[in-house]
Amino acid sequence: MKGGYSLAQIGLHWLVALLVPLQYLTGGSIERTHNAVHMGMGPSYWDTVQHHLHNYAGMAIGLLMGMRLVFRLVQPPHGSAPGTWTGRAATVLHHAFYAAIIAQACMGFVASYFWFGIAPYHVAGSRIILAMVALHLAAAAWHTLIARDATVDRMVFPRGKPSAHELQSGQR
Repeated sequence: MKGGYSLAQIGLHWLVALLVPLQYLTGGSIERTHNAVHMGMGPSYWDTVQHHLHNYAGMAIGLLMGMRLVFRLVQPPHGSAPGTWTGRAATVLHHAFYAAIIAQACMGFVASYFWFGIAPYHVAGSRIILAMVALHLAAAAWHTLIARDATVDRMVFPRGKPSAHELQSGQR
């Protein structure tokens, strides 16, 4: 298999992939916590735990995505098909993914600590990211089941050092 990502890039991808669903599972606690406070009541213990978990996981996602962006700029992925429609679509989706997730983490931070008025945009961003995740998973399924290529393998198996033949022939 040629191309792929480094072990660090793969690890960061899967850490973010594990944390993003947590955000959807804990996001409802934010509204419940704020509603309880505005009604003069204390929020439930579990809602408070989920609220903190949501905030700190969001900050972690923001930091991890920042690291992913640096790695992507320093070590761009090899072996994609940039001239094909699928390659162009993947590039657009990945750029949008990075922008949306980093913006989402920033909006969540601002909503938590500076200006809660941005919260509706944070909620809208979560819906956009959910649609992007669905598209990303559909593309992964298409590559695995229809195209039967090694695209998904690139995010599972780290790339090795290129052989002399690959370097000479420009395969990598």
